[in-house]
Amino acid sequence: MFDLHRLRLLRELKHRGTLAAVASALSYSPSTISQQLALLESEAGVPLLEPVGRRVRLTPQAEILVAHTEALLERLEQAEADIATSLTDLVGTMRIASFQTAALALVPTALTLLRNAHPLLRVHVTQMERESAVPALLSRDFDLVIDVEYPGDPSPRPAELEQEDLCEDSLHLARPGNADSSAPQEALRALADHPWIMEPEGTVARRWSMTLCRDAGFEPDVRYESTDHYLHLRLAEQGHAVALLPALVWQVCPPTVALHPLPAGHQARRLFTAVRRGSCQHPAIQAIRQALRQAVRQTSRVADDSPPSS
Repeated sequence: MFDLHRLRLLRELKHRGTLAAVASALSYSPSTISQQLALLESEAGVPLLEPVGRRVRLTPQAEILVAHTEALLERLEQAEADIATSLTDLVGTMRIASFQTAALALVPTALTLLRNAHPLLRVHVTQMERESAVPALLSRDFDLVIDVEYPGDPSPRPAELEQEDLCEDSLHLARPGNADSSAPQEALRALADHPWIMEPEGTVARRWSMTLCRDAGFEPDVRYESTDHYLHLRLAEQGHAVALLPALVWQVCPPTVALHPLPAGHQARRLFTAVRRGSCQHPAIQAIRQALRQAVRQTSRVADDSPPSS
């Protein structure tokens, strides 16, 4: 019979990529990881790793073992959920990763709701962009990720994860000076010669922003890069750059810059929560999702009561 601990190490290697990364994440030495995987190879009776330059990759037989390990871990998470459901109070620790605007606009309210309803539940929150957060969720560094998908750019949906919609977050063109009555596409083209601020290369937001500008017929002059939307806002406020800003920014501060609608098909991004399959019925996961949905409703009421930007 295979040793579950060694199977988990093999799974970690698949998700983290290197023995050093597995060792660092699990606080082992690389030599200990190698020894344990060598024992697993003896149990399997077939090679599980093959060298590729200075790294290793999983053999087809190792991939088979990892697939079965994923199924075993899913059942174990279901067992944890069943035990938690049988208890009167929610206890333990849950780890959440969230990108910046959701962390600022939604998470504090959700934490207040959770503290009031489940005082024994300990919640850890890490601000992290989705490009890093989703792999970390797969690697079991987090229990839930607040994720985002931009229009026309659907995110990959790993089979090991389960998603639940949270809300739509409208997107706006923030331009220096006053807003005008131009059509969305014309308003974009009129800013073709202006400096722009965007998210860094390799992010889903940057890919969407570039597509938006190219569809309008120009290549933007991206002089500033940051994942911080409040830096985007500040540069737009002071006339240094054009920015593309989500409505969640206005839940922390009222609009202070001229906003213009975007072309059809680019007007909102989708926010959702992602968890590993097998954990979605865990009462703590359900409580966190409920608190986030309630935070969205409270945030929407505040937004409805706010004065429009000029």
